[in-house]
Amino acid sequence: MVRSMTGYGKGTAELDGDCVSVELSAVNHRFLDCSARLPFAWAGLEPVVKETVRKRVSRGKVSVTVTRKHGNSGRRQSICFDRDIAQQYIDASRKLVQQLGSMETLRLDVLARLDGVFYQEEPEEDLDKAAVVVVEALEQALERLDAMRATEGKALREELVHRVGCMREALALIEQRLPELNAVYEQRLRARIEELQGETALTEERLAMEIALMAEKGDVTEEVVRLKTHLDHALNLLGRDEPVGRELNFLAQELHREVSTLGAKVRDGDVIKEVLRAKSELERFREQVQNVE
Repeated sequence: MVRSMTGYGKGTAELDGDCVSVELSAVNHRFLDCSARLPFAWAGLEPVVKETVRKRVSRGKVSVTVTRKHGNSGRRQSICFDRDIAQQYIDASRKLVQQLGSMETLRLDVLARLDGVFYQEEPEEDLDKAAVVVVEALEQALERLDAMRATEGKALREELVHRVGCMREALALIEQRLPELNAVYEQRLRARIEELQGETALTEERLAMEIALMAEKGDVTEEVVRLKTHLDHALNLLGRDEPVGRELNFLAQELHREVSTLGAKVRDGDVIKEVLRAKSELERFREQVQNVE
């Protein structure tokens, strides 16, 4: 099943009366790039979070946000006061007052804002227990993310199959025109051979080289065959139940090369028209492939 690289998912779980929430957002990216934001006390769980995501997502930029909303667990952060630090500030301020001969003293509101006087203290965490709950919420979020990516992927697949169909139609019209074009190129080749044979200094080797060069310039049979093969392969990839974005991207590059070569060789107006049509469809195909996982 084709999946999009974009989506969103959210999951929740309970830990000691607190609500643990995990939110995921994913956008396009060439490789898998996972970033995680967790409460400070759970920073050590980042590798677990990234590994869990890696098992479910192969490509895309995934942002994970883990939050904890305290309930009635009694494990809220404590506001603590460091008496020693505060006394050092007071003593230092008194010395400064004496040196400057000032009458001002250190006010309580100023003291409270000084670094280290007040600080937050969290109770010790059981990371193993927290990891189980975070992964549980993360798995829920991944399920919902995957469902959204699958829904968008279905629409993507339909669009890509449509573009392949349009390119095959253009190629079929080009293929119908080939016998007539080959007849024209054969006439031109015969005329060129007669012209070359009239040159007294022409060697057999030079004649063979000129004939081969003209035949190569006018014959697009190989390009047509390769394009048909590439388009068949594209449909095969779109039917697989695995990430195929990278392969489709490489295949789109090969299609572009063959279409460009075909257009450069042919001088027929009807064929060029279909080549331009195929290029237009291919460009839309390439744009959409960038969204496929």
